Amino acid sequence: MPDDRKPKSPWLPPRWFIRLAWAVHRAVYRVTGGRMGLGRPKTGRWGTLRLTTRGRRSGLERSVILGYFEDGPNLVTLAMNGWGEAEPAWWLNLQAHPDVTVVLADGTRAVRGRAAVGDERSRLWSRWRDINGNLDGYAARRPTETAVVVLEPRPDQA
Repeated sequence: MPDDRKPKSPWLPPRWFIRLAWAVHRAVYRVTGGRMGLGRPKTGRWGTLRLTTRGRRSGLERSVILGYFEDGPNLVTLAMNGWGEAEPAWWLNLQAHPDVTVVLADGTRAVRGRAAVGDERSRLWSRWRDINGNLDGYAARRPTETAVVVLEPRPDQA
């Protein structure tokens, strides 16, 4: 007899907890003057970076801390909003103003953001899946496809 049940979604902490955890992470970064809170990716693990965008409506600088991995000279992150339904504000800002800066554990870079598409998206999604085996289950919680965001060195900064 075939099993028609959907696979069980991986567990996520409550939304308030996810938001609190990232707020604490940003506070640690701020209180320590950036000495703590950012880290380089390691084999099988993502790192953390600080992305600063310009608000699409306000024009003010907005900063967030995101997980990423390196793909050659590019940095790759996911526009997932803690796996919530809405698109993250930083991703909407990045689409309106793609030239941004990132702070890494080893310095600042000027980058241009864009969504990966086609084979590139599939390849990068697979790399994320290698880091987090529950990726597909988490992404299935969202009503829209999760953007794979590529942050490329800006040509004027190379």
